[in-house]
Amino acid sequence: MTYTSVSFLFFTLGCLLLYYCTPKKKRWGVLLAASLGFYGIVCYKNLWFMAFLVMTAATTYGGARLLGNYITKTDKTLKENKKTWEKAQKDAFKAKTTRKKKLICASVLVINFGVLCFLKYYNMLALTFGGPALKLFLPLGISFYTFQSMGYMIDIYRKKFEPEKNPLKFLLFVSFFPQIVQGPISFYSNLAGQLYEGHDFDFDNIKQGALLIAWGFFKKMVIADTLVGGINLVANDHASFSGTYVLTAAVFYALQLYADFSGGVDISRGVSQMFGITLAENFKRPYISRSISEYWRRWHITLGAWLKEYLFYPIAMSKTFMNFSKWLKKHFGMKIAKVLPVSIASLITFIIIGIWHGANWKYAAFGIWNGGIIMLSTLLEERFGKWKTALKIKDTSKLFIAFQTVRTFLIVLVGYYFDIAPDFSSAMEMMAKSVYDFHITEYFSIGFYKTLLISVRELAMVLAATGILARVSYLQETSQLTVRERVCKKGYVFESAVFVALVFMTVVFGHYGPGTNPADFYYMQF
Repeated sequence: MTYTSVSFLFFTLGCLLLYYCTPKKKRWGVLLAASLGFYGIVCYKNLWFMAFLVMTAATTYGGARLLGNYITKTDKTLKENKKTWEKAQKDAFKAKTTRKKKLICASVLVINFGVLCFLKYYNMLALTFGGPALKLFLPLGISFYTFQSMGYMIDIYRKKFEPEKNPLKFLLFVSFFPQIVQGPISFYSNLAGQLYEGHDFDFDNIKQGALLIAWGFFKKMVIADTLVGGINLVANDHASFSGTYVLTAAVFYALQLYADFSGGVDISRGVSQMFGITLAENFKRPYISRSISEYWRRWHITLGAWLKEYLFYPIAMSKTFMNFSKWLKKHFGMKIAKVLPVSIASLITFIIIGIWHGANWKYAAFGIWNGGIIMLSTLLEERFGKWKTALKIKDTSKLFIAFQTVRTFLIVLVGYYFDIAPDFSSAMEMMAKSVYDFHITEYFSIGFYKTLLISVRELAMVLAATGILARVSYLQETSQLTVRERVCKKGYVFESAVFVALVFMTVVFGHYGPGTNPADFYYMQF
């Protein structure tokens, strides 16, 4: 049962009916049953995947309760002895309690990240260093629910809130079914209260949720699933194709990946909104970005926010980096001391982002490419500013904005070669081939598109759908209201017409049914 299946729609409808027919205080129980039921149905061939989900929830819940109780106890002891203890006694007590708190938190992190890393990366390392390969598996959504749970554990360590006392409620936070497959990655402080409180029926939420679901179906089935066959064909046998095909496959992938991932998240957010729950936004028109830094602020926002909060800041503000900054200031001046440590922390974060995407060294290269560009742009920011001043270039110039946008997209496109290529060397070969073996005349041959497993009719529909996507993105970028809110403001007739039009286009032009092989959502593999 995938998010774009009819069975998922009926499953969601049944859950909605049951949710709103249940007493308000018990509605979280309906969500928990639905979440475990959904995960069990999706993983029916590997039901024991559920054990990993429950293990993550159990170890995190137990560790958080233990840590929370210890924090409460030690804070109380410190408060009671605040006036009687000498400073040395207080410092010794704080040092002792800090060590134990770190031990409890680290134990939970090591257990859960250890399981994730072993299952995901052991064979990659074994292949690299000559160890024995194992028949391993990767439970569905493990990266998403592990990151979400470990963020909660770190927040408990930081005393941001009290640990959840009800283990079943915490299991709901870990397993909430609209986001379990491919995110977004939520913070406990933003999501948990919404899951537990029980929401009143609101027809506006139903309407806007349905529109967002229909929009997600449209992007996934009309754009992404139509393009994926040709992309895979070229990527899996790039040596047999000219550079024109390779470059086209990379451009198609840029469109397919965005439509696939954002479409899936739209469905997740739409389903959640029907229950009165607002999931975090994960995309903000990334392909209009003027820099690679801006692109990553707009793409997979929740992963970036998680890594910024729990990896980048701890590295950049660590004692090691602070001492490094002081050393740089002494030997190279304030500018280098201020910029270089932050740039290195950013590069480390992007390497982790790359490796998060897959167990292959090509993803490390993907991270180095993106992180390296950001690092260089940060180090050279002052120099670029002087060049712009000398050339009298204004940041508000439409021509300069267009240049920055195209330049950023090309940088992103280079990174996508690491995604679609089987390995690092293949990615480099495909990049080179896209330049030296490119023949623009091939685009004028109908056979070119047939080879990419896309008919002229399908190509026309993809281009039209991309135009609609671009128009919607423009409206979202230039208005404080979402497009759904603007649609619903125009009245029932108009909003119904938009919904029917999306459903109609998806049914008529979507890639599904006999003779097709609809692709799973790309991020399900994580």
